[in-house]
Amino acid sequence: MVDGVTTNPSLLKRAVEKRLKAGEKVDLRKYIIQILEVAGGMPVSLEVTEVTADSMVEQGKRLHALFNPVAGNVVIKIPVNPAFKDEDATHLDGIKAVRELTDAGIPVNCTLIFTPEQALLAAKAGAKFLSPFAGRIDDDLRGKSGMIFDKSSYYPAAGMAVDGKTLEDNGIVSGVDLVEQCVEIVGNYGFEAEVLAASLRNPRQVREAALVGAHIATLPFSVIEDMLKHHKTYEGMKLFTADIVAEYAEVN
Repeated sequence: MVDGVTTNPSLLKRAVEKRLKAGEKVDLRKYIIQILEVAGGMPVSLEVTEVTADSMVEQGKRLHALFNPVAGNVVIKIPVNPAFKDEDATHLDGIKAVRELTDAGIPVNCTLIFTPEQALLAAKAGAKFLSPFAGRIDDDLRGKSGMIFDKSSYYPAAGMAVDGKTLEDNGIVSGVDLVEQCVEIVGNYGFEAEVLAASLRNPRQVREAALVGAHIATLPFSVIEDMLKHHKTYEGMKLFTADIVAEYAEVN
């Protein structure tokens, strides 16, 4: 049911530490190799840690050369904009890195997308995957309104109003709205990029991302489990098993 794996340095570090505490003999390199092998040819995104175009390209090529021979499934994850603030001079470096790595034949997952225009530029630069962060947009909209919330709670795709005014970020009213606009842009111009709805927090958000045409989604395993749950399914199972005919159950 899984179509690939996305990683970042922080998650990898925590996963390795967890396994070390459990007594496994594993280091970061071995763990990445395990992921690539288990993925069985499905794409695995490995993120750069550098923040300038030249250094991101260098690190991306190094990661690809080191790990892609394992299963031929490495995708390099590049931030759409590695700048830390408006005054930084590196706003274009992410797009430059995407273009150069793509030209070198290395597939790129362009991450940290929060606007449709960022997705447009990443697609034009040649990114294979565009990762709009739906869950974080919902968090940001609620946070800026002063709302106290649980990150896993549902945020309406059509937006949420406070004091009669719909919360929005430059015309984006929800994370699913961001995903939908990215999908529309990709479709408008026939880009080969696929929209990867990122940081999905609950089953309904997954449903809505699928309904607006997201090609892929990243979500924790707990959400995948929750997608299978419904009280009427449990009820049906109880009724079906209560009606089992012994002779039928033994047919082989």
